[in-house]
Amino acid sequence: MDASLVVKDDLERIIKDLENDLLKLGGSRFLITGAGGFLGFYLVNVLAFWNTKNPDRKTLIYACDNFFRGRPQWLKKLEESNELVLIEHDITQPLPEKLGSFEFIIHAASIASPTFYRKFPIETMDANVNGLRLILDRCVNDKLTKGLLYFSTSEIYGDPYKDDIPTPETYRGNVSCTGPRACYDESKRFGETLCVSFSQVHNVPAKIARPFNNYGPGLKITDGRVLPDFCSNIFLNQDIVLLSDGSPTRTFCYVSDAITGYFKILFSGRNGEAYNIGVETPEISMLELAKKVIKIGSDHFDYKGKLIFGQSSEKEYLTDNPQRRCPIIEKAKIELNYKPKVDIDMGLLNSMYWYSENLE
Repeated sequence: MDASLVVKDDLERIIKDLENDLLKLGGSRFLITGAGGFLGFYLVNVLAFWNTKNPDRKTLIYACDNFFRGRPQWLKKLEESNELVLIEHDITQPLPEKLGSFEFIIHAASIASPTFYRKFPIETMDANVNGLRLILDRCVNDKLTKGLLYFSTSEIYGDPYKDDIPTPETYRGNVSCTGPRACYDESKRFGETLCVSFSQVHNVPAKIARPFNNYGPGLKITDGRVLPDFCSNIFLNQDIVLLSDGSPTRTFCYVSDAITGYFKILFSGRNGEAYNIGVETPEISMLELAKKVIKIGSDHFDYKGKLIFGQSSEKEYLTDNPQRRCPIIEKAKIELNYKPKVDIDMGLLNSMYWYSENLE
């Protein structure tokens, strides 16, 4: 399958699920920070795709990023076709006043890969705390009325005790405040506190998403997370190297299901509330994930490699890494009618078709 068809099918599925909400948005101004990242890829493209299908109900898209890891070609193409306004900006600095006000703000700017936030802990905290505070101040000054979506993380739960897995939103967490992941985990936790406080004190319509292991097209193969690493091995025809004993488990949520959930939070979530977005099953080990990727690679992409076990050169690679991560998504199901649809085998196949044409 062509990679562009994978993304197009995803966008059509998302639009179908969100159509009733999107029909109400004609003329709305959206600011999306972190637009050049993994989730930004779909957040921006959903609105741009909607606009091409509904030119009389177009939204106005302002895509903001500092392009810390480069400027994606897909964003350049959308800018050249006048589908959006591209803003190169450091979110830790105030947004230019000339941009005016927005009906909706999606704050996805962050360093989310453990590989990179361990290398850049101060920059990670600056974006997660100072950047968010500036966005919240802007919401107050502009009297934002429709919605602010803040991307938190499932890592705010830390390494839950076994009786707290699967994990609901009410779980308070078991998190190190000094370990190698603390710069990300703790700054995201404080970000949630900021959102709730601004919602209570200033009536900012802030809603919080807690993503659980999203994957799919748009996640760079050089990201440093487990699935892009495995896929890189597949397309370079290298052995897949597991940097643990393979026993840690996760549930993996395909990006089209996740993005649908995030827009549902923005449009229908309660102010000051957090929602887990992910899937509850299957919970699979890293060893099982590697075997699935190898099978798809050999069946569809002529992969000849094998699975081997290794050790990371990074001393604290596994420090504070949760042994299990699995959400309870009942709150999103009941309040938002959130219904994940893409199973892991289809999601992995879609991802690998996309990676086969996007190896940079």
